[in-house]
Amino acid sequence: MDAVLVRNAVIEDVKRILEIRNYEIENSTAIYDYNPKTYDFQLNWFMQKVADKMPVLVIEINNEVLAYGTYGIFRPWDGYQYSVEHSIYVDKNARNLGLGKLLLQKLIDQAKTEGYHTMLAGVDATNLSSINFHKRFGFTEVGTFKQVGHKFNTWLDLLFMQLMLIN
Repeated sequence: MDAVLVRNAVIEDVKRILEIRNYEIENSTAIYDYNPKTYDFQLNWFMQKVADKMPVLVIEINNEVLAYGTYGIFRPWDGYQYSVEHSIYVDKNARNLGLGKLLLQKLIDQAKTEGYHTMLAGVDATNLSSINFHKRFGFTEVGTFKQVGHKFNTWLDLLFMQLMLIN
């Protein structure tokens, strides 16, 4: 494989992040959303991440962004300020190359450095590859919300997984 560059996203990456995100919206239950997002929506999302001092990392190979990852405060109340929820998405043509592993490890390391206490992942309960992926990093299953999502004419269960960053 060519050289892999993991770096902080910049505004020029927003279009590619949007393409990866919209593919997941249209083709998977990784995102419980129905309609593709616009560039303006994704740009606002990115600018809010920057304003909130939350990481948005991308993986670039041969000058092409093939994956992105981020985290944000789990819920918008003061008492949750030490808990983050992450998201990682890999381009459909770049899966099984270890890019998700690189991103998650970088996000975990950064969250630890920044003093967060725990990292959460919300995973569609039927997505066994994502569940197993998270388990390899030490995430444990902490609860399932039954039929809280609906997509592709199917009720979806959302599994929450948790990694304690600071014991």
